[in-house]
Amino acid sequence: TCVFCLTFQLACCCGTAACSLCCKCCPKIKQSTSTRFMYALYFILVTIICCVMMSTTVANEMKTHIPFYKQMCKGIQAGEMCEKLVGYSAVYKVCFGMACFFFLFFLFTIKINSSKSCRAYIHNGFWLVKLILLAAMCSGAFFIPDQDTFLNVWRYVGATGGFLFIAIQLILLVEFAHKWNKNWTAGANHKQMWNGLLALVTLILYSVAVAALILMALFYTRSEGCMYNKVLIGVNGGLCLFVSLVAISPCVQNRQPHSGLLQSGVISCYVMYLTFSALSSKPPETILDENNQNITICVPEFSQGLHRDENLVTGLGTTILFGCILYSCLTSTTRSSSEALRGIYATPETEVARCCFCCVPDGDADAEEHIEKRGGQTVIYDEKKGTVYSYAYFHFVFFLASLYVMMTVTHWF
Repeated sequence: TCVFCLTFQLACCCGTAACSLCCKCCPKIKQSTSTRFMYALYFILVTIICCVMMSTTVANEMKTHIPFYKQMCKGIQAGEMCEKLVGYSAVYKVCFGMACFFFLFFLFTIKINSSKSCRAYIHNGFWLVKLILLAAMCSGAFFIPDQDTFLNVWRYVGATGGFLFIAIQLILLVEFAHKWNKNWTAGANHKQMWNGLLALVTLILYSVAVAALILMALFYTRSEGCMYNKVLIGVNGGLCLFVSLVAISPCVQNRQPHSGLLQSGVISCYVMYLTFSALSSKPPETILDENNQNITICVPEFSQGLHRDENLVTGLGTTILFGCILYSCLTSTTRSSSEALRGIYATPETEVARCCFCCVPDGDADAEEHIEKRGGQTVIYDEKKGTVYSYAYFHFVFFLASLYVMMTVTHWF
């Protein structure tokens, strides 16, 4: 899918000729996929803005290179040095506006079963109006009265929503690993190469998980103290081992023939990331040394005062988040995802192994669905008979993702 061309949908209100010229070279795209990509594009745009707001480097560069910076900040009433536009509180406010945007559409799209209804047309179009609405909500959050009370309450709402989104991310990762394992296992019936690739990827995943466990034990623990870190690393490492044994146990194999170490390897890597996130976000411990001076323990020496581990957590978390969102957008329908989790799969005879197993071949869709070009990119209208995914659930997931981004970028309190 040509993601770049989707951005030009924003310009369609200004000039359809230019939009058609740019998008004519793009490959075919389904209507439901393009809609989800546009919402994902809005989400990524606001997330990048939040990362910029938390960057001290960007703030310092703005002070240095923008002429009359101090006067400009006073003019827009953002503080003497625009301190209201950067830092934790600014990210909370921007993410509050984005969360309200997606929650509003969640309420608006409840019980939409037909793509021909008025509410469905609004969901699938009016992108310039939605962009203006999103910008207005994010900007309006800066004018909320009693900011201290708002921030204290909102951070707990964010923590709750972030926890729920972690659970949804786990479901997406499990479904992704199921589809991956099922597709490559089907290919192994014809070529042994797929078995080798499956074993190689599984080995790499477990190597990454074990290496992460060892590095966290080295950098975040010591012989004395750090009991919380030791318990967290030990329990999560033990649970990953337990999940791996369960995945290959006979009782699970009988009920889920496509279950294997690939799924548990993916989840083990994700759990190691969550453990790393918890360890880096936890306030450091201090003890008295032999000279009766306070020293910081249970944190890597390279990160003391530099927050390198926190920045790494933010980068990894944002990458995983974007990956999950793009995967959910590329998946043609959420019904196949729910069927995979219930153990309903395509038969091996009809399954074709391929490296890009996420995308369903377009051949069948082309034969069944109505296709229109309209002078630009070819669009497959795959929702003529009804919606292929739940609009309300889609927006609710993005609402939770907004809270998760807020907590991840601000290092969880």
